[in-house]
Amino acid sequence: MVAALATRYKQAMSIRIDIVSDVVCPWCIVGYRKLQRALEQLGDAAPEVTVRWHPFELNPHMPPEGQDLREHLREKYGTSVEQSRGVRQRLTAIGAELGFAFDFNDEMRIYNTFRAHQLLAWADEQGQTTALELALFETYFKRQQNLYDIGVLGETAARAGLDGAQAERVLHDQIYSDAVRTHEREWLHKGVHAVPTFVLDDRYLIPGAQDPEVFIDAFGRVSRDNVA
Repeated sequence: MVAALATRYKQAMSIRIDIVSDVVCPWCIVGYRKLQRALEQLGDAAPEVTVRWHPFELNPHMPPEGQDLREHLREKYGTSVEQSRGVRQRLTAIGAELGFAFDFNDEMRIYNTFRAHQLLAWADEQGQTTALELALFETYFKRQQNLYDIGVLGETAARAGLDGAQAERVLHDQIYSDAVRTHEREWLHKGVHAVPTFVLDDRYLIPGAQDPEVFIDAFGRVSRDNVA
């Protein structure tokens, strides 16, 4: 199937992909890894992709100390302990297949991500959004650290190759606070109310963590539109 789809790309093609995401959303990293898998499967026939990340807060009213994850899922979605365990097992298996190691445990907490999104806005000006986004996923899902803690965020920025001390100053000064709030509202007004959401060339919307074949098919539609 992939070989047949790859024949659509006879000329180099560039695609912009906007990803609306939250760094405490496991399906967001799964969706990104599936996008990468699609590009890998296409090999030399893959389009040139420019990725831009956009903020979305799953829990904008979450207090700084966060909340027990199982308690949060029960209150927000009515998820039982057994259902929560089953979802975590499924995600762990999917992540392993895609090269991302989820390290869930029963003491895991979910945190407010507003500061994380401010840090991503700062990283975007340096062309390092993807590096920081992936580091934040690791901080939460592999290290279970508090993404509202400025020190933790500074350390995460440093691991992503950014200036950790400057990252902490940016957060203390709330430099990007208003910009992030505006950016979040823009996507809500566009009708994005769940993540991950992928938008290709401002035309094709792919909701959720879809399989690689879905992305490959979308690349083909963009290619046909560009030729037409």
